[in-house]
Amino acid sequence: MSALKHMALKALPFSDAGSAGLPLAQLLRLSLFQVSVGMAAVMLLGTLNRVMIVELGLSAFLVAAMIALPVLIAPFRALLGFKSDTYRSAIGWKRVPYLWFGTLWQFGGLAIMPFSLLILGGYDQIYIPPGAGEAAAAVAFLMTGLGMHMTQTAGLALAADRADDETRPRVVALLYVAFLAGMLVSALLIGWLLRDFDPVVLIQVVQGTAVATLALNVVALWKQESFKPTTKAERAEPAPQFRDAWADLAGGGTAGRLLLAVFLGTMAFNMQDVLLEPYGGEILGLSVSNTTLLTACWAVGAIAAFALAARWLGQGINPTRMAARGVLVGLGAFSAVIFSSPLGSASLFFAGSLGIGFGGGLFAVATLTTAMTLPTGLAGRGLALGAWGAAQATAQGLSTALGGGIRDGVNALATSGVLGEVLNSPVTGYSVVYHMEIGLLFLTLAALGPLVRRTARPSDRPDPKEARIGLADFPT
Repeated sequence: MSALKHMALKALPFSDAGSAGLPLAQLLRLSLFQVSVGMAAVMLLGTLNRVMIVELGLSAFLVAAMIALPVLIAPFRALLGFKSDTYRSAIGWKRVPYLWFGTLWQFGGLAIMPFSLLILGGYDQIYIPPGAGEAAAAVAFLMTGLGMHMTQTAGLALAADRADDETRPRVVALLYVAFLAGMLVSALLIGWLLRDFDPVVLIQVVQGTAVATLALNVVALWKQESFKPTTKAERAEPAPQFRDAWADLAGGGTAGRLLLAVFLGTMAFNMQDVLLEPYGGEILGLSVSNTTLLTACWAVGAIAAFALAARWLGQGINPTRMAARGVLVGLGAFSAVIFSSPLGSASLFFAGSLGIGFGGGLFAVATLTTAMTLPTGLAGRGLALGAWGAAQATAQGLSTALGGGIRDGVNALATSGVLGEVLNSPVTGYSVVYHMEIGLLFLTLAALGPLVRRTARPSDRPDPKEARIGLADFPT
């Protein structure tokens, strides 16, 4: 029975992600904070986006401005991570307080959000003071965004602190899959609950998400950080300054180049976020049900990338080299999307979508692993992970806005005949964006090149014969 139990555990996904410092049961419980962040991301970027435009009749510009507010907070993730590195309390906790207060901000933002949106939309009201709706909605989005960033930064730092060098890559993969799972399940559930819009139902669903966020995060942080009592003298010592810690992090040049690569790579993979489905419908003539499958293709590619990343990292591959492989896959994927139009091939288009998910997932896991393993001095893991998150979130928000804006601007010029008769086609705007993404991917490769030498540690490569089997070899 003992041998059978051992074999069963080895066959389960992520069974090899646990370690003495972070047992598998505690790791799975800790990953729930990613589920709550995924829920909030779906609520902000998907559900409420559609509700505000369709049901409440708000302008697309106003909706875009509200959704962009959480992105404006993203650069502060580095500061939040640094504060969690250097926080001093009588019981010695560093990460849990930030997880807790991030949870409260996220809960509070979601709790007041449905009322602020109904005020903003002027739904069934006699009088609304000028600017009240806009101010209330902005506060709700800012609170939710701040909570998401604080929770995710502190949670990732706590996982990195507790995992050992051998299991840290698998921990990264597990946390990413938890984030995807949270987005997938919440998207299906929230979409089903809001199939028939009603203000009362909106309030119930959004505030139900707030309650679920609080419950999940409390379970996630429970007994995750041990007590390390500190003396008054230790707490009275001057705290490190952020500028000194940042100088320490960027002193070797690795951190700065990594953040540049993360920013460029995220821009490259995300400019098409709002364009793939319109491209399939407008250019290739696909139905709504067919274009909806693009999200599934992207998710399958991302999950496959996480599984392969866990295997490669377990075999000792340099994470920066793995990020470059993701970029190369992205080059082929965007080329497939571009050529799907002149060839009229929907299959090539879906293959390109699958490749974008795979390449983007591989790039994200690899760069996050690199950030987790940066040398820590004055700059702790919280600062490194916060900086990584800030670069990624900022690039994602900017790239999404730029992708839609460039497409609209180029198409307006093309269809008016300014660019000539050959380019007078709706495909021109999409093609320009996709070619820009390919150019950004080449710039990302240039930024990654020196990092391969700086992060190479041949002595750290384990014997392939001794590599453990787990998620890396689990068929997905």
